[in-house]
Amino acid sequence: MLYFGSFDPIHKGHVALAEYVIDEGLCDETALVVSPQNPFKTDTLQTDEMQRFEMAEIACADSKYPERIRPSVVEFMRPKPSYTIDTLDYLTQSYGEQMEFSILMGSDNVDRLDEWRDYRRILDTYRIYVYPRRNAEATKFLDRITMLADAPLADFSSTDVRAAAERGEELAPMVGARVAEYIRSRRLWTSASRIAGYTALIERNPDCAALYVERGKCYFRHNEWGSAINDFRRALKLDPDMAEAAQFIEMAEEILAFRYTDIYNP
Repeated sequence: MLYFGSFDPIHKGHVALAEYVIDEGLCDETALVVSPQNPFKTDTLQTDEMQRFEMAEIACADSKYPERIRPSVVEFMRPKPSYTIDTLDYLTQSYGEQMEFSILMGSDNVDRLDEWRDYRRILDTYRIYVYPRRNAEATKFLDRITMLADAPLADFSSTDVRAAAERGEELAPMVGARVAEYIRSRRLWTSASRIAGYTALIERNPDCAALYVERGKCYFRHNEWGSAINDFRRALKLDPDMAEAAQFIEMAEEILAFRYTDIYNP
């Protein structure tokens, strides 16, 4: 079973799904294919690929089936961005005589499947197992996929883990003790590291309004109001329809008006 993902970071929900498909007899082994660059996330801040792989390696080793659940670096060796069909072709050509491949994906991905490169060949060639995601019911290709209605459903996402890390909260309940220690020791997703990461992305993509919004939110969460407002205004200049930026400007100005009444109400 090929479980593709950014795993940024891997968490207990990912591992529970990998264990589930083995428990259900859907596969002999589960490979968590760590994607170095998701084609849909080219303008998104991602953690270093080797750090994501190392965290996945730790989590798999701590799973119920450490010999049957392992991360894969196959896409690290492939051209970037990583297209699933190219990876599947490579694996089939290299190992197709020894094993049969199937795919595990979330219900949110199914409705975007027709945006994938050569998606019809994926549907025609590989069995696709789909687990539910909150607020993301699968509506497409229902006759071509197998829904795993009773698959475990995590109450948090990788985004939630990163946000908790930035706030300095305890991560072990979401990622396990050893992955939590890895994150802590390398100071992943601290406010400073995230701002630096978004700044580097902005330097490469200076016209991407979404990046200014994300960096602005980092400033906002840490009460750096001037820097936050500047980023949101820059985002609006690039994309006047970006409602999120306008909403954050309004919130920041309301906070400033309340805190600094002498300045705003002379």
